[in-house]
Order: sequence, then C-alpha cells, then structure tokens
Amino acid sequence: MDILKLVDQMEEILNQSRPIPFTHNVVVDEDRMLDLIDQMRVVVPEEVKKAEQILVQRDRLLAQAQEEANRTLAIAREKSDQMIEREAIVQAAQSRADQLQMQARVDLSDEQRDADEYVLQTLTKLEVELDLYLSQVRNGIRAVKGQGPGPDPS
Repeated sequence: MDILKLVDQMEEILNQSRPIPFTHNVVVDEDRMLDLIDQMRVVVPEEVKKAEQILVQRDRLLAQAQEEANRTLAIAREKSDQMIEREAIVQAAQSRADQLQMQARVDLSDEQRDADEYVLQTLTKLEVELDLYLSQVRNGIRAVKGQGPGPDPS
C-alpha cells in the first residue's frame, strides 16, 4: 500500500473523530490509529528499499560507463599502436584517442552527476515525505494523549 494512502486514511480517522468541546482535541479510535501506524511501519521500509534500488541502479550505470570508457580507451590505444609507423597518421590517431578519452571522461562525469542528482532528488523527496508523516503521527499521538497538536519537537 502506498504511504500517501495511509496518510489519507489517518486524516480520515482524524476527520471522523469526535471533537472535545471547547478544545482543539478529538477522541480518536485507538485501534484504527494503531493499525494504521503498523501499516506505515511496513510501507516506509518499502520506500527505503526503492531508494536503495535507485542507488544500486546508479552504481550499475556508473560501472557500465566506466567499462565503456575503458573499452573506448583500449580501442583508441590499439588503433594508435597499429598506425605508429606513419608519422602523420600516428599524430591523427593520438589526437583522436585523446579526444575519445576526454569525451569518455566528460560522458562518465555527466552520467555520474545526473545519477547523483536523481538519487539526491529522490532521497530528499523521501526525507520530506517521511518528516511530514512523522510529524502527522506525532500530532496524532499527542491528540490521542490529550495534549492537542503542537509544534514538531524534531
């Protein structure tokens, strides 16, 4: 189940709760709220697993890019060694090998930056969502304990 659906259910429980007159507090069905919290405990690790999978994919992409760069460099070196007998051709091959090497480094750097940016965005979004859920759960717990919603202590 999606964590956002669970948060919606929690909000629904709070909306359906009986208000305590002259306060901002409500009486919440403890069993339903605890059941929802248990479901969240199951779902949040799934979201973390998804983030870990993204990190694994990033590492795989970086390894593939490095492997391709190494292959490109090896091919460029091999070609330049075969053409060593002719000065003009050797210079052209060396120039091309340097270009391929530079392009491979640029490509690797770009892919690594893009992967890191994607992972950072995903993890930042997950962090924000988890902070929101944690705040909502704490407010719900305070409401259940009769303290009323207040500022997030974290």
